[in-house]
Amino acid sequence: MTTQAYLITGGTTPDGVRNDVLLDAGEVLAVGADATAQAVERSAEHVDATGRIVLPGLVDLHTHLREPGREDAETVETGTRAAAMGGFTSVHAMANSTPVADTAGVVEQVWQLGREAGWCDVHPVGAVTVGLAGEKLAELGAMAASRAQVRMFSDDGICVWDPVLMRRALEYVKSFDGFIAQHAQEPRLTDGAQMNESELSSVLGLPGWPAVAEESIIARDVLLADHVGSRLHVCHVSTAGSVEIIRWAKSRGIQVTAEVTPHHLLLTEELVRSYDPVFKVNPPLRREADVMALREGLADGTIDTVGTDHAPHPAEAKQCEWSVAAMGMTGLETALPVIQQSMVDTGLLDWAGVARVMSMTPAIIAGLTDQGLVSAEGVLQSSVPANITVYDPRETRVVDPEQHTTKSRNSPYRGMTLPGRVTDVFLHGHRVVADACLATPRRASS
Repeated sequence: MTTQAYLITGGTTPDGVRNDVLLDAGEVLAVGADATAQAVERSAEHVDATGRIVLPGLVDLHTHLREPGREDAETVETGTRAAAMGGFTSVHAMANSTPVADTAGVVEQVWQLGREAGWCDVHPVGAVTVGLAGEKLAELGAMAASRAQVRMFSDDGICVWDPVLMRRALEYVKSFDGFIAQHAQEPRLTDGAQMNESELSSVLGLPGWPAVAEESIIARDVLLADHVGSRLHVCHVSTAGSVEIIRWAKSRGIQVTAEVTPHHLLLTEELVRSYDPVFKVNPPLRREADVMALREGLADGTIDTVGTDHAPHPAEAKQCEWSVAAMGMTGLETALPVIQQSMVDTGLLDWAGVARVMSMTPAIIAGLTDQGLVSAEGVLQSSVPANITVYDPRETRVVDPEQHTTKSRNSPYRGMTLPGRVTDVFLHGHRVVADACLATPRRASS
């Protein structure tokens, strides 16, 4: 494949230094003065990033691409286009498709669709149990040995509630350095729940979803992970109590990592007063105190990553009464602006911190070998894959889901003013987003 060299000029790398960055042959060849010197001999195309942040490509451990089976909501093609527009060069596609991604055949199908689309790398997530039914383990070893090389397993949307089955899953994946990503929700405590359990849920007459339903499963699972010496990842942490349990587990050296969604860092249960189902999500929007605890947990490293939990739905699943509406929100195209508003503009994270929680750490958790990483200090390095996101934090715009690339329109940020915009994205050195518009996909060889 013939590649074009690019010189990204005038941008600021995550360490806060203004640097030129040279990309060629799918790698970051040089950063700083060396980049400028080598660009001429390589006939590099210049990309003006003055006033912008040059980040390593974003990695999402929690995306719903819906295909196969729910192409009315999203496809791998449309979902990865949205991912690219949001600055993501790698996404992990959750297993709750139809059929469920619980066999080598299904995960390989999703993996191949991602390669054919060419907008970002797609890593399928395998189901923990057959059909997400929570009764017996899925083909974990076969999925790990497939071309998709699955290492992350989750029944996301449904909790692996049986402690014996969860223990067996943790033991099994340990043999090939896999990990279980748990949807922490005790089903008996959330039967019929519609929103966060609080004074507000009583006022609104909606069945409550108690924080302890999440916290009790996390507490159980960190103890199981410690017992078998395996890796646990906690999906979409949403309560202050969950943050404290994870902080305690990490202090004991337990192999637990955790993610938080952008919407749980910005939105609160107060929005449910509108009864607009766009704000119905699992886990539910929580109290302001929970939002503040989640922000602090992400800032101090208790929470490791930001996972979008991008959950597209067709219009009829959201434009209905609250009690029957589907749970979930889109999030790929607004993730970085929400993180800027909730974490950077509030002084809780700098851009090196953003690179840590949205690129470096999720890539390390997933064991990706094709993701360009920054150092611990946030310094963009040479001789790494050229997965790069250029972001302009100075722009502001009113969110209009009708303009989004995703197939669905269930964004909770409609009408809100958010900062920042992704302007350019390079996937293995190929420019898939140029000047805030989709360019051309990178077609991988079979």
